[in-house]
Amino acid sequence: MVFEGIATYHDQLVQGITTVRAEVLRCLERAHSQSHLNAFLELFDEEALARADAIDLEVQAGTLRKLSGVVVGIKDNICYESHHVSAASSILEGFQSLYSATVVERLLENGAIILGRLNCDEFAMGSSNENSAYGPVLNPWNTSCVPGGSSGGSAAAVAMGACHMSLGTDTGGSVRQPAAYCGVVGMKPTYGRISRHGIIAFASSFDQVGVLGHTVEDVALLTSCIAGRDGMDSTCTAPRGENLAPESQGKTYKIAYSPGWMNHPSLHPSLHQHLEAFLQRCVEQGHTLVPIEIEEMDYAIPVYYILATAEASSNLSRYSGMHYGKRDDHADSLESTLKLSRSNLFGPEVQRRIMLGTFVLSEGYYDAYYGKAQKVRRLLKERFERIMQECDVFALPTTVGPAFPLGSKSSDPLAMYLEDQFTVLANLVGLPAISVPIATDEHGMPLAIQIMGGAFEDALMFEIADRLVDSIRPNYVS
Repeated sequence: MVFEGIATYHDQLVQGITTVRAEVLRCLERAHSQSHLNAFLELFDEEALARADAIDLEVQAGTLRKLSGVVVGIKDNICYESHHVSAASSILEGFQSLYSATVVERLLENGAIILGRLNCDEFAMGSSNENSAYGPVLNPWNTSCVPGGSSGGSAAAVAMGACHMSLGTDTGGSVRQPAAYCGVVGMKPTYGRISRHGIIAFASSFDQVGVLGHTVEDVALLTSCIAGRDGMDSTCTAPRGENLAPESQGKTYKIAYSPGWMNHPSLHPSLHQHLEAFLQRCVEQGHTLVPIEIEEMDYAIPVYYILATAEASSNLSRYSGMHYGKRDDHADSLESTLKLSRSNLFGPEVQRRIMLGTFVLSEGYYDAYYGKAQKVRRLLKERFERIMQECDVFALPTTVGPAFPLGSKSSDPLAMYLEDQFTVLANLVGLPAISVPIATDEHGMPLAIQIMGGAFEDALMFEIADRLVDSIRPNYVS
């Protein structure tokens, strides 16, 4: 049975058409049969089935929670008490978390079933999911292509039907970009809506937990369940229990867009064609298009990589082989422990970003790079505050085109970084953004559009995305 959304699934549970146990078994069978995609690092088979039986009893007794029986996968940088978490890195191999992330606690409170932990780029650093210490994830639509990153496992697991929904983390597009490549919906909330407690940090002022699913409605519901204030995260300020469900009220909206980005020379011709058709459809439906050119957007990628790597170099300094995590077997002194553990157990991309971050924070370069980048970030934030006072949302591409072949950009870090050129903006300015599939290209690969909302206007963003975009169904690989 193909998952048709949480509302339909719950109706089927209540009517006795299916059971939670049957759905968990279906997801497990799917995950095992598609294990060559390498989306899951670990499946919690027995635990998931035991929880399914308990929720079936709840349903029979007339209790239906918001996420009862919804099967969810979690990215391998989200802590789950007494379960392994490694951020797909050798340096955390074998480590078990002593506590659960707030988002995990709230999933369980609302009746969700956590099926397993999902592969990702090491420490969430990457755009292709080729940087995992446990091997790359393959795209379910075409296994010769990447699924996107860093939450590639989270997107692939949903696209192949091995879980109903998944959690990823989005630092510069790491939920939205793989969602676009895998033909699913992926959303990053306003910074401060969802708690970061229990998330292994990459860049703290950018990181946010994101949600992936088949429909905007499902993504909005799960976001509502896990969002809200948390005493363990002082940056999380949104109210608990806020209803983010999209409403269809027949309103018209003011949609800002950048002609320069919608006609960017790097865009794949098929994507450019469908973006043009999307804008035309908006006009036909009575919405107002507001063209806006933002010169500062050209600086988004360099500003993001200066600031994010600076924060990464600080956050990852704790992985020294001394406190926790793995230690290199050949270390025999304090100095060799530090050098060998970090040199041999961090992957090349993580080392590259630590080095770059340390450089931009070093004496003599701090003002020239880090200081200037923070000023540009502030300018961008103020610019978008003004735009969102006049418009409801900002529409832009999610990616430059469909998923690219495995290995095609691995040797060119700059080309890989440019894969995030349309997604880093939302993280720089802290605004919510959602990627929704709009079409497939001439080879049948998914294409997507991105819609960015105003600060803490996530509900309006969901409403507009749900109304404007006709989602395509995921491709369940046989």
